Amino acid sequence: MPHLLLVRHGKSEWNKLGLWTGRVDVDLAEEGRAEARAAAAVLQEFFIHEAHVSALKRAQQTLSEIQTTLGLADLPIKTNAALNERHYGIHTGKNKWQVKEEVGEELFTKIRRGWDHPIPEGETLKDVHQRVVLYYNDFIVPSLQEEKNVLIVAHGNSLRALMKHIENISDEAIADVELQTAEACCYLLSNDGTFVSKEMRFGGEKKG
Repeated sequence: MPHLLLVRHGKSEWNKLGLWTGRVDVDLAEEGRAEARAAAAVLQEFFIHEAHVSALKRAQQTLSEIQTTLGLADLPIKTNAALNERHYGIHTGKNKWQVKEEVGEELFTKIRRGWDHPIPEGETLKDVHQRVVLYYNDFIVPSLQEEKNVLIVAHGNSLRALMKHIENISDEAIADVELQTAEACCYLLSNDGTFVSKEMRFGGEKKG
């Protein structure tokens, strides 16, 4: 049975500042590059047949560090904006914790983690889910059906959206799902993409 390996990008320059990044194309921080190399260490037992990555450079830089660490210079890679981070609209570039102070914890949680809470000029997680799942069904499921192990390097929300789809997580429960920077979610799936089991790994360690 194939493995699907999801890795959130390493810590970016804006992650360090607590800023909502969304579609802004920022670089990894040096700490994020180190995190990406640590993520590679927990993936070394898998033979990775292909990788998919967002169009944003913090994800691409993370994948590059993984490739270098694992010696995967010839790894087939597909890049697509469908895997990009959620567009945070009017909140883009704002400090998350200042917004929390301004709007209160309940509304902040809806903005940050809610399923379909609208953001002016931005996307809901439901919107992200629609584009990510379409890409997954069109370009990744066929590889899983061929028993290929597939790596996806993307973002907190695009990966949460995919996890919701794979695990059939409820609209309410998805608010409690979070990936740390450079955390890996390692799925074992049936050939048609059906969920079998999951293991979370971070910083070179298995989390159960």
